[in-house]
Amino acid sequence: MLRGPTGTWRTETSSGEAVRAFIPAPLPPVPPLQLDAIAQSIVDDSLLALGRLDSVALLLPDTRLFLYTYVRKEAVLSSQIEGTQSSLSDLLTFEADESPGVPLDDVTEVSNYVAALEWGMAE
Repeated sequence: MLRGPTGTWRTETSSGEAVRAFIPAPLPPVPPLQLDAIAQSIVDDSLLALGRLDSVALLLPDTRLFLYTYVRKEAVLSSQIEGTQSSLSDLLTFEADESPGVPLDDVTEVSNYVAALEWGMAE
Protein backbone atom coordinates (compact mmCIF):
# COMPACT_ATOMS: atom_id res chain seq x y z
CA MET A 1 0.00 0.00 0.00
CA LEU A 2 1.34 3.42 -0.89
CA ARG A 3 0.71 6.24 1.52
CA GLY A 4 1.12 9.89 0.75
CA PRO A 5 3.09 12.29 2.92
CA THR A 6 2.43 11.96 6.65
CA GLY A 7 2.74 15.69 7.13
CA THR A 8 4.43 18.82 5.88
CA TRP A 9 7.46 20.90 6.79
CA ARG A 10 6.88 24.55 7.59
CA THR A 11 9.27 27.30 8.63
CA GLU A 12 8.26 28.90 11.92
CA THR A 13 9.85 31.76 13.84
CA SER A 14 10.57 31.32 17.53
CA SER A 15 12.31 34.05 19.56
CA GLY A 16 13.39 35.69 16.32
CA GLU A 17 14.99 32.50 15.00
CA ALA A 18 13.65 30.62 11.96
CA VAL A 19 13.21 26.89 12.57
CA ARG A 20 11.73 24.11 10.47
CA ALA A 21 8.72 22.42 12.05
CA PHE A 22 7.10 19.16 10.94
CA ILE A 23 3.31 19.45 11.00
CA PRO A 24 1.74 15.97 10.98
CA ALA A 25 -1.31 15.21 8.88
CA PRO A 26 -4.58 14.93 10.85
CA LEU A 27 -5.63 11.58 12.29
CA PRO A 28 -7.00 9.08 11.43
CA PRO A 29 -4.79 8.55 8.38
CA VAL A 30 -6.28 8.31 4.90
CA PRO A 31 -6.15 5.62 3.64
CA PRO A 32 -6.52 3.76 6.95
CA LEU A 33 -3.41 2.13 8.37
CA GLN A 34 -3.10 -1.55 7.48
CA LEU A 35 -0.60 -3.66 9.39
CA ASP A 36 1.18 -6.60 7.80
CA ALA A 37 1.91 -9.72 9.87
CA ILE A 38 5.30 -8.46 11.08
CA ALA A 39 3.98 -5.06 12.16
CA GLN A 40 0.96 -6.67 13.85
CA SER A 41 3.30 -9.00 15.75
CA ILE A 42 5.30 -6.00 16.99
CA VAL A 43 2.11 -4.24 18.11
CA ASP A 44 0.94 -7.40 19.89
CA ASP A 45 4.29 -7.77 21.69
CA SER A 46 4.11 -4.11 22.75
CA LEU A 47 0.61 -4.52 24.14
CA LEU A 48 1.71 -7.62 26.04
CA ALA A 49 4.64 -5.71 27.56
CA LEU A 50 2.34 -2.84 28.57
CA GLY A 51 -0.02 -5.35 30.18
CA ARG A 52 2.86 -6.82 32.18
CA LEU A 53 3.93 -3.37 33.32
CA ASP A 54 0.36 -2.55 34.31
CA SER A 55 0.09 -5.74 36.36
CA VAL A 56 3.37 -4.98 38.14
CA ALA A 57 2.05 -1.50 38.95
CA LEU A 58 -0.92 -3.12 40.68
CA LEU A 59 1.45 -5.05 42.95
CA LEU A 60 3.40 -1.99 44.02
CA PRO A 61 2.23 -0.51 47.30
CA ASP A 62 3.00 2.96 45.95
CA THR A 63 3.76 3.70 42.28
CA ARG A 64 5.71 6.78 43.40
CA LEU A 65 8.42 4.39 44.62
CA PHE A 66 8.76 3.02 41.09
CA LEU A 67 8.82 6.52 39.60
CA TYR A 68 11.34 7.68 42.22
CA THR A 69 13.92 5.18 40.97
CA TYR A 70 13.01 5.56 37.30
CA VAL A 71 13.32 9.35 37.34
CA ARG A 72 16.73 9.19 38.98
CA LYS A 73 18.02 6.49 36.64
CA GLU A 74 16.81 8.51 33.63
CA ALA A 75 18.51 11.63 35.00
CA VAL A 76 21.81 9.75 35.46
CA LEU A 77 21.69 8.32 31.92
CA SER A 78 20.71 11.65 30.34
CA SER A 79 23.46 13.55 32.10
CA GLN A 80 26.07 10.91 31.19
CA ILE A 81 25.42 11.79 27.54
CA GLU A 82 26.82 15.21 28.42
CA GLY A 83 29.88 13.70 30.10
CA THR A 84 29.02 13.67 33.81
CA GLN A 85 30.60 10.89 35.87
CA SER A 86 27.79 10.48 38.40
CA SER A 87 26.12 7.12 39.05
CA LEU A 88 22.75 6.29 40.57
CA SER A 89 24.43 5.46 43.89
CA ASP A 90 26.29 8.81 43.80
CA LEU A 91 22.99 10.63 43.30
CA LEU A 92 21.27 8.74 46.12
CA THR A 93 24.23 9.43 48.42
CA PHE A 94 24.05 13.13 47.50
CA GLU A 95 20.30 13.22 48.18
CA ALA A 96 20.94 11.70 51.61
CA ASP A 97 23.09 14.79 52.35
CA GLU A 98 26.32 12.82 52.24
CA SER A 99 29.43 13.34 50.16
CA PRO A 100 29.32 11.51 46.80
CA GLY A 101 32.36 9.72 45.35
CA VAL A 102 32.47 11.94 42.25
CA PRO A 103 32.87 15.69 41.71
CA LEU A 104 30.05 17.64 43.35
CA ASP A 105 29.34 19.54 40.11
CA ASP A 106 28.49 16.25 38.33
CA VAL A 107 26.05 15.12 41.00
CA THR A 108 24.49 18.58 41.20
CA GLU A 109 23.91 18.45 37.44
CA VAL A 110 22.10 15.12 37.76
CA SER A 111 20.12 16.46 40.71
CA ASN A 112 19.02 19.36 38.49
CA TYR A 113 17.75 16.84 35.92
CA VAL A 114 15.70 15.17 38.66
CA ALA A 115 14.27 18.52 39.75
CA ALA A 116 13.34 19.38 36.14
CA LEU A 117 11.65 16.00 35.57
CA GLU A 118 9.71 16.26 38.82
CA TRP A 119 8.66 19.82 37.99
CA GLY A 120 7.48 18.70 34.55
CA MET A 121 5.46 15.81 35.98
CA ALA A 122 3.86 18.13 38.52
CA GLU A 123 2.86 20.56 35.78
